[in-house]
Amino acid sequence: MAEIKIKLKKSLIGSKKDQIATARALGLRKTGDVVTQPDNAATMGKIKKLSHLLEVIEQGGNN
Repeated sequence: MAEIKIKLKKSLIGSKKDQIATARALGLRKTGDVVTQPDNAATMGKIKKLSHLLEVIEQGGNN
């Protein structure tokens, strides 16, 4: 399965509680944190919710 690298570019200060919870669910806590998540519908929904705070880097998977 393909994976996606996600980087938190902007601070969560001033964000809504549900956006902060979504960032925590992705494993992002501080500005500059980078995590690798599977490329699936659940992850893409989380990314869409936080698109203004994130940088997404797609990685090739083993097919």
